[in-house]
Amino acid sequence: MSPFSYFRPDSIEAALAQHDGVLARYLAGGTNLIDLMKIDVEKPNAVIDVNRLALTAIESGNGALRIGALARMSDVAAHAAVVADYPVIAQALVASASPQLRNMASIGGNLLQRTRCSYFRDIAFAACNKRNPGSGCAALAGENRRHAVLGVSPSCIAVHPSDLAVALVALDATVHLRSTRGERALALDDFYVLPGNTPDKETRLQPGEMVVAVEVPASTVARHSTYLKIRDRAAFEFALVSAAVGVALAADGRIADARVALGGVGSKPWRARRAEALLVGEPPQPALFATAAAVALEGAQTQQQNAFKVELARRTLTRALRRAASTEEISWTAG
Repeated sequence: MSPFSYFRPDSIEAALAQHDGVLARYLAGGTNLIDLMKIDVEKPNAVIDVNRLALTAIESGNGALRIGALARMSDVAAHAAVVADYPVIAQALVASASPQLRNMASIGGNLLQRTRCSYFRDIAFAACNKRNPGSGCAALAGENRRHAVLGVSPSCIAVHPSDLAVALVALDATVHLRSTRGERALALDDFYVLPGNTPDKETRLQPGEMVVAVEVPASTVARHSTYLKIRDRAAFEFALVSAAVGVALAADGRIADARVALGGVGSKPWRARRAEALLVGEPPQPALFATAAAVALEGAQTQQQNAFKVELARRTLTRALRRAASTEEISWTAG
């Protein structure tokens, strides 16, 4: 680990003032940043501990859910309003990491976590455009079973790791940002960017800017939502494929509104808007769900080891849609 200066400010203003806009990093739970510092992938010249800041509130009302960036994952997952009105968020959080990590990890940190691509995380591999721009992508000809099939480029096929971000993108969440230049808000779907020729740029976060909150609009489709995660083992594992789905039915039984997002397959949380449009106005039937799932995976670009993800994602999404459109009780625990 490289040497760095450490600051622990008491206010947002003081935290923003300490950031040099380039090499400094904000520290919350530290469950990703500290790991990357230990292996010299991240080498900040200053670490700004923001845990004293008043950004932990979880507020539901006035047509929205607002979650402070420093709220812990476990607290949000167990919050009564989240469980009742935004179940896809609670389920995505419970499916993330271990209980110990969820007790530490913050919402803002979760949204900003870096990919788990082994070539990105091992500095012995020089060819990683995300870590070393212009060096190439070792995963293209290497180990790529877990890598992305949607939103990829010749420069990077790393998959986005967050479960929570997939659920939030599905529900049209907005991320609130603050810097010494002022405040702004972005749709979370727009906050993340595709790798293109610059995979080192993963978000639209500007130098020195801090995530202060996430806001999710209340809706019928949010109340009838679910998160389904498929992984190699039952716990403490990143998704091979996941689906965040919401389905609201009209009085005549047809689908009035739908939300579809995929995880484990995209270079960013993958919103499938064409699949959503296909669903609206139609009666909820298995054949319709299978067609929507096929549309959601159109354009997939596979590598030697990850082609299985396309069919797995179709089946996962079909199952999630059937679950969200039914009255089936979803078995999960906030433990």
